[in-house]
Amino acid sequence: MDSWFTVETIDSQTYAISEYRHWEETHCYLLCGREKAILIDTGLGISGIRKVVEGLTDLPVTVVTTHVHWDHIGGHGLFDTIAVHELEKDWLAVRFPLPLQAVKNSLTMRPCDFPDGFNPEDYRIFQGEPQIILRDGDCLDPGGREIRVVHTPGHSPGHCCFYEPDRQYMYTGDLVYEGCLDAFYPTTDPILMYKSVKRISQYEVSRILPGHHRLDIPVSLVSRVEDGFTQIEQQGLLRQGNGLFEFDGFQIRI
Repeated sequence: MDSWFTVETIDSQTYAISEYRHWEETHCYLLCGREKAILIDTGLGISGIRKVVEGLTDLPVTVVTTHVHWDHIGGHGLFDTIAVHELEKDWLAVRFPLPLQAVKNSLTMRPCDFPDGFNPEDYRIFQGEPQIILRDGDCLDPGGREIRVVHTPGHSPGHCCFYEPDRQYMYTGDLVYEGCLDAFYPTTDPILMYKSVKRISQYEVSRILPGHHRLDIPVSLVSRVEDGFTQIEQQGLLRQGNGLFEFDGFQIRI
């Protein structure tokens, strides 16, 4: 097993593949069905996630993208079938919204024990055509399990969460996690992000599976994040440029 990644079993058919050695602490999720597997995001692209996936399943894999930010699409080029929301198709295929040097600066902004053979100067952002376009309400079925697409814009225009009704899992990407929730980029929208958090709070959820940092987080974090946005809105500050707001276990930066 590649030592860059940590694999944790969520259940007998679901795995978290994490990059704890980097400050981003990204999580990708492998969902195995009877006929296919779904890989939610592919991480930073520092090491080859495909070998890890092949060590867990021999099923054909479809990559499903929470959003087209560099730290979630780094391994997309290792797979043949990629799905992305319609609003971020051009980010993937035509032009990524950040310059390469800005991505490299983020990649190396904190000390990191990169794996042997990796040179940050050689890092490139994945670019390619998606094979599947996602829209709100779409259902993905790898065989015996249903994954619903929930369009949750705000952190990015085409950000999606993925909900699994039978298990009541909500894969939240960068919408909800313990850490700093960002809506300060030019391509983000704090008002839409607030609405998206309110939307997923209406689902019956047994487990939140986030895109970053601590994996075992309480379901109550969704309502706490919603309350945080509500406080900011009530203060008349829910607009970009108002800085960092501290809450219990998370921050919101707008």
